[in-house]
Amino acid sequence: MSTSSLSPSSPLKTSAGNFFEDFRLGQAIVHAPPRTITVGDVAAYTALFGSRFAVTSSDPFARTLGLPRAPIDSMLAFHMIFGRTVADVSLNAIANLGYAGGLFGAPLYPGDTISSDSTVIGLKENRDGKTGVVYVRSIGRNQDGQTVLDYRRWVMVRKRGSESSDGRTASTPPPEAVVPELPLFVPVEELHCPYQLAPGAYDSARAGSPFLWDDYAVGERIDHVDGTTIEEAEHMLATRLYQNTAKVHFNQHVERGGRFGKRIVYGGHVISVARALSYNGLANALCVAAIHGGKHVAPSFAGDTLYAWSEVLAKDALPGRSDIGALRIRTVATKDRACHDFPGHDPASPDPAVVLDFDYSVLMPRR
Repeated sequence: MSTSSLSPSSPLKTSAGNFFEDFRLGQAIVHAPPRTITVGDVAAYTALFGSRFAVTSSDPFARTLGLPRAPIDSMLAFHMIFGRTVADVSLNAIANLGYAGGLFGAPLYPGDTISSDSTVIGLKENRDGKTGVVYVRSIGRNQDGQTVLDYRRWVMVRKRGSESSDGRTASTPPPEAVVPELPLFVPVEELHCPYQLAPGAYDSARAGSPFLWDDYAVGERIDHVDGTTIEEAEHMLATRLYQNTAKVHFNQHVERGGRFGKRIVYGGHVISVARALSYNGLANALCVAAIHGGKHVAPSFAGDTLYAWSEVLAKDALPGRSDIGALRIRTVATKDRACHDFPGHDPASPDPAVVLDFDYSVLMPRR
């Protein structure tokens, strides 16, 4: 049977993604597809970002921390879980606005399979009537049902245009505005620590730095010194690695006519660059244990060179543990501006070079 004999009323087999008016408070979304993490994924991530943390680089080193082998980097786990959600939550997004209440759980290893599910926890139409903010809580689990990551994010999503085939336009009446109460931070008591460190077993020389949890002070600032230039091909390769399909990262034909005139870089790419740069000063940060908050202050584009600096916001002893502690870190990333003078994101006097302000906790060996 030829395709020409199909009825004009046959349902479409493709999807344009969800627009703001498609979301409902309390809506549960099952994301496709599940993803089995491979050593190839890890190699690609290392090639793209150059992360050097020992625990994710070496199986023997990971075993000194009580792990069976090297886990994948925390941020690779984050992006893989985030990537599942994009087709349903942010395919038609203008911008990913922020994160809160992110708690990492079971470590991920090559061979593990992750799946993601989300619940809509808030909706608020913007005053322009053409966009709205969608708040979701997303959970990524491994093949055994263990939670790998539980986090909230909010994203600005377009409403349908007048060209929509179903007749809805940007003037569609908005839903009742519900802005969820978001956690300000993840309590240290909730942090998951998968490591078991025997006295004298941690090799700080092989890790790349003599500075452990005890050597950092609240209020201390660290310039991570190095810079990394974002290449057009690399940011798209990285985003495809996570199966993140957001249009603004890939389609120059469309984005040429958008507000920036070009593709924007996935915000998570900036986070991964900053995390990799933070090795120079935080080499013994074993993993990201929590994401307390984060803002993509400004967009980044191919050709931008990223720098980063960090501030120690808090030092916390883990309950019942004397071998591992937690540092709460604020990392600020800038574009085309070195960070020797620690430029910040001050709403009263914003620095136009700042692109990321990220608040998170890392786990680090104690003496």
